[in-house]
Amino acid sequence: MNDRQILTRDLLVLFSLTGWGLSLPYFGSDFMVSMGLTCLMYIALSSSWGLFCGNTRYLSLATSAFFGIGAYTCALQLEQLGWAATIALGAGVAAAVAVVMGAAVLHLRGTYFAVLTFGMTELIRHAVTYYEKSVTGTVGRVLTVVPERDTIYLTVLCLAVITVGLSMWVRRTRLGLALVGIGADEQRAQTLGVDTRWVKLLGFAMTAAVAGAVGAAMSVRWTYIDPHTVFNPFIGFQTVLIALIGGAMTLWGPLIAAVVFSLLAETLRLQAPQVYMMSLGLLLILCVLYLPAGLASLRWDTWKIWRDDIRAWWKERRREWTGEKERDKRRAREQRLV
Repeated sequence: MNDRQILTRDLLVLFSLTGWGLSLPYFGSDFMVSMGLTCLMYIALSSSWGLFCGNTRYLSLATSAFFGIGAYTCALQLEQLGWAATIALGAGVAAAVAVVMGAAVLHLRGTYFAVLTFGMTELIRHAVTYYEKSVTGTVGRVLTVVPERDTIYLTVLCLAVITVGLSMWVRRTRLGLALVGIGADEQRAQTLGVDTRWVKLLGFAMTAAVAGAVGAAMSVRWTYIDPHTVFNPFIGFQTVLIALIGGAMTLWGPLIAAVVFSLLAETLRLQAPQVYMMSLGLLLILCVLYLPAGLASLRWDTWKIWRDDIRAWWKERRREWTGEKERDKRRAREQRLV
């Protein structure tokens, strides 16, 4: 398929999934809506993470920092500004923090970048905790003005659709090409005229803006927030796992993995949390070994390759168990002697 056909297909899939998402609050139970809300949250977070980190191969662990910044922005400004303006402000504040953070650490790569982003996340969390306890004299924030359930759900759905649409758009622009070039060979991209510093800052800020907006929208789900809840590192780690297992460089991989993870979380986390964590680890190991491009790379040919590999392995093991392999070696030695 050419690029126009791929775009048409992607838009049709996005519209279809959006229609299904819009219908969920009208026929689903509260439990289904809650599970759908969690799924949409991770679709937005993992898709935005893959937009920057998947293309540039920068492993950012700062998602929970931007999520928490958006949540606290909502807690502080929701009564004064209203719902839509607070979501936009949460995205803007998170993007501004990302620009400052990115200016300090985006010249690094690999383990150093990952450790520093995680360290800055912890720094922000402890700074907010210190401010709450020492200056305001509180432990957390109570949100007294809380929108209705459907308003929260539709807002997060809108953010998820916007994030996937933004990913589709960026992939077809010079910005997307520059991000991929940085991931492939940053020095070569510089020699070709790409201003890698500003491209990385812009991509990092876009990821942070989405996380901040999602954090602001999801904060009212709890009605009471504290730094430990909204700056929880597990949010960032799970976002990274979802993106990597689904396929960080693909459009639909994070969405597929977010659905799988949400179902696993709701069915296993409360009843068997150890099994849930083991399932996450097993999925990650299997994807790294057999699906390096993620779940989105699964094709019919992939199943055929796996089938042929299993058959070849079984045939080899059977030859060893029956002694046929040893007999073949003995015959070969006898022929060489003759």
